[in-house]
Amino acid sequence: MPEKSYKSNSIDGKLRVYRYLSAYPHINTHQPYTVQMDKTKLKKCIKKYGLIYVKPNIGSHGEGIFQIKKKDKKNLLLRTTKQKKTFKNVSSLYKYLKAHSKRLMAIQQGISLELANGKPYDIRSMVQRKPGAPWTSTGIFTKVGAKGKIVTNYSQGGQIVLLDHVFKSIGLPPKKRKQRFKKLKAVSLAVAQALSAAQSGMYEMGIDFAFDKKGRLWILEVNTRHPQFHPLKELHPKMYQRMMAFAKSYGRTTAK
Repeated sequence: MPEKSYKSNSIDGKLRVYRYLSAYPHINTHQPYTVQMDKTKLKKCIKKYGLIYVKPNIGSHGEGIFQIKKKDKKNLLLRTTKQKKTFKNVSSLYKYLKAHSKRLMAIQQGISLELANGKPYDIRSMVQRKPGAPWTSTGIFTKVGAKGKIVTNYSQGGQIVLLDHVFKSIGLPPKKRKQRFKKLKAVSLAVAQALSAAQSGMYEMGIDFAFDKKGRLWILEVNTRHPQFHPLKELHPKMYQRMMAFAKSYGRTTAK
């Protein structure tokens, strides 16, 4: 929960963030297609992508997310963090989604994630700035999903790991690892600059990225309100202290 002294403004809603970033071609190329859910769009997206996610437009901690994919020519498989269900058509699937999600929902193109030791992982990139100063990449770490989970969130059993360890575990050579870090930092700073041009008073963002199985970089989500980094206190104290030093400049006193 943000402190009373917390001064960093946020942009609420995945759809709004997607719309703002879509105006920048060099950023938009990294965005999975995202659109407000209705029955027609649900049908079109399943047909086009085969794998999609339906997420609350405003939500956190990986809660309320549905993974949907074509099981075969006739059936659709829906997965949440707790269950699996099969539907014979989009109409019955849409009816179920509407009954189990009262909020505004967004459809996001599914990404075939690169795996680390057979588990999906995504990457949290923290960008911060002190009042009156430029944006800085203050740290990058990895969330490795728990077995059988459709999300990687720490609150959903995910494990926090240093990114270089993951890159080494999947056999990336030093040059490739360096290229990926450079790309992550460049896109992170571009996202921060774009969103802070749309909303003043922003001092921090936690940007979630993933590489697909072909090595392409994707932006999964941008967290602009009090993004968490507390697991780093033990995992990487130096990175944690750097983030906290920035955080204190805009009134943040906790990493949760």
